Amino acid sequence: MLSIKQDYLNLLKEPFRLFEMADELCRKIHGDQVTYVVNRNINFTDICINSCRFCAFSNRRHFVLTLEEIAKKVEEAVDYGCTEVCIQGGLIPNADIEFYIRILDTVRSISRKIHIHAFSPMEIVHMARNSNMDVEDVLAELKKCGLDSMPGTAAEILVDDVREKICPDKISTEEWVRVVKTAHRVGIPTTSTMMYGHIESWSDRMKHLLLLKEIQRETGKITEFIPLPFMSRNNQLGKLSPGTSGFEDLLVIALSRVVLYPEIRNIQASWVKMGAKLAQTALRCGANDLGGTLMEENISRSAGADSGEFMPREELERLIRVAGKTPVERDTLYRVVRT
Repeated sequence: MLSIKQDYLNLLKEPFRLFEMADELCRKIHGDQVTYVVNRNINFTDICINSCRFCAFSNRRHFVLTLEEIAKKVEEAVDYGCTEVCIQGGLIPNADIEFYIRILDTVRSISRKIHIHAFSPMEIVHMARNSNMDVEDVLAELKKCGLDSMPGTAAEILVDDVREKICPDKISTEEWVRVVKTAHRVGIPTTSTMMYGHIESWSDRMKHLLLLKEIQRETGKITEFIPLPFMSRNNQLGKLSPGTSGFEDLLVIALSRVVLYPEIRNIQASWVKMGAKLAQTALRCGANDLGGTLMEENISRSAGADSGEFMPREELERLIRVAGKTPVERDTLYRVVRT
């Protein structure tokens, strides 16, 4: 039984055994079903006080969507049949909790039903600081105003030595964990992510995965894990690393399945980051989810992702079937919407 970090890392020496093991564990949980969600991304601003070295999105256009523009995007999402809007943005210097509540109120003025998946742990800390509020009070207020779940972004690599080099202004590993656990405690589930393929080591990746495993053992409120390969274009960090190979992306998917089993059940292969065909291949290496339709995706595209901004549900289903799997439409919390 694999139980310590080095045992897991040793699996990388036998990649095809690792792929087989990950696929077997995935089938044990999900059979041949692969899920996707019909959703829309809304990036409401690129203005940001942070200076993350991997970011190609911040402060390029200096835009802030008006509430009317946000409402129109939500209307389009509802008309398309989206079950979720995913809302994130940069850190506007003086944005307090009232700024974010106005966004929630705008969404709810269009739809009482659509799931609001919004605001990273970094955004939560930012609004808490600007509002002179405790993080727990901020989360409780957001939940009361319609926040249903949170993206577990701003995680990058949860190793502070690495964070100090790639995102020195961002919250620490301890702060990220505290926000996520607090969200879980007040009844807000989160996803989890890892941005890899820059200056971190496999050992750093393993520390990150084992920390997520520990959080899930304690709270049980992480819905999925999304490995995000580093996009190396148009940013400072890209000068130090060209990013990952497709084979390495598959290794990360497979190792994630093995390490996080059985605590985190859902491993997503991001078609935006990986491309459609590699994401398809990942469905045989431990992934059981292809992510969402998105309708627009600005952050990855700014850093060089060229897989598009929108994938219709019909195309997602085709990709899944061609991979020999059964497509299942889910909601944000992995409840079946349609098979």
